[in-house]
Amino acid sequence: MSDNKRWFYAGTYAGADEEGIFLCALDMDNGSMEIVRGTDGIANASFLALDAAKDRLYAVSETEEGEVYAYAVDGETGELQLLDRKPTHGSAPCYIALTRDGSHVLAANYSSGHVNAYRIEGDGKLAETSLVRHSGSSVNKERQEGAHPHSVFQDPTGTYALVCDLGLDEIVFYRLDGGKLQEHNRVKIAPGAGPRHFEFHPSGKWAYGINELDDTVNVYAFDAEAGNLELLQTLSALPEGAATGSSSADIHISPCGLFLYASNRSDDSIGLYHVDPFTGLLKAVEWVSTGGRTPRNFAVVKGGYVLAANQNSDSVVSFRIDKESGRLTPTGHTLSLPKPVCVVPVYK
Repeated sequence: MSDNKRWFYAGTYAGADEEGIFLCALDMDNGSMEIVRGTDGIANASFLALDAAKDRLYAVSETEEGEVYAYAVDGETGELQLLDRKPTHGSAPCYIALTRDGSHVLAANYSSGHVNAYRIEGDGKLAETSLVRHSGSSVNKERQEGAHPHSVFQDPTGTYALVCDLGLDEIVFYRLDGGKLQEHNRVKIAPGAGPRHFEFHPSGKWAYGINELDDTVNVYAFDAEAGNLELLQTLSALPEGAATGSSSADIHISPCGLFLYASNRSDDSIGLYHVDPFTGLLKAVEWVSTGGRTPRNFAVVKGGYVLAANQNSDSVVSFRIDKESGRLTPTGHTLSLPKPVCVVPVYK
């Protein structure tokens, strides 16, 4: 890998007999991309997570009988070697994350309401340590007829595991005690909002959530001692005048902490917000087309790029970030991939 290129992995909605996880390279000079190699043997690898050492990759198989996969990563070639696969005992796992200390893998099962924790053994294999199931419903009878955990991750202190449950309009806090998920707190979100993805500010003071069903972005103050969130602000995830589509998807913050981005699948856009460095509050700046259809996921790449995974146009599109304003400019480069739905950069 040359000095001006950076690897990233892309997960796709592909069958187990097709290549479903792709190692790709981003040219940091001009934003062009290329496929390095593909990995088959996993169906619907819709979310990926890379460990801090960059030598293990974890993936969910978003199928009716869900699974999680663990891979060893070859540091020279990026090739993946399957180490283990375990059932989630749930349906349609759509998110996977590692704990801050790298000791456990967490997974969220959208359709069945299950949340998993697995201990990572010395040989890289997985041992399930906890399985909980959410129950209940909320006001949207079509989309919130039951619990739908859509993401799971740890807070900056590594004390709590947070689950955004779209079906319950709740963010559920757990403590991970000896590998066991022990419920700590539930933060209620506006009825019908549908919390989907979440991101902490680099300072650890604030957190930001994107709500799929009412197309909004929430700003929270994070109380690490109490394990709680206080709502500070709610903004539209869509530009003024746009028809709501119950389809806001992903949210990320730039490494500098000054810019927040949110993707929308109804108008195929990414919105830019400026973050007040003293209050954490947001100011909407602009929305740009993702250059494709259905941006389910995107990534902010260290060094000044955003990569948007456009699921329904089979494309990943690169954008350069203006370091002063955070504005996105298309590079003119597109990578063809089959139904890409997750992008994970490798910082080498």
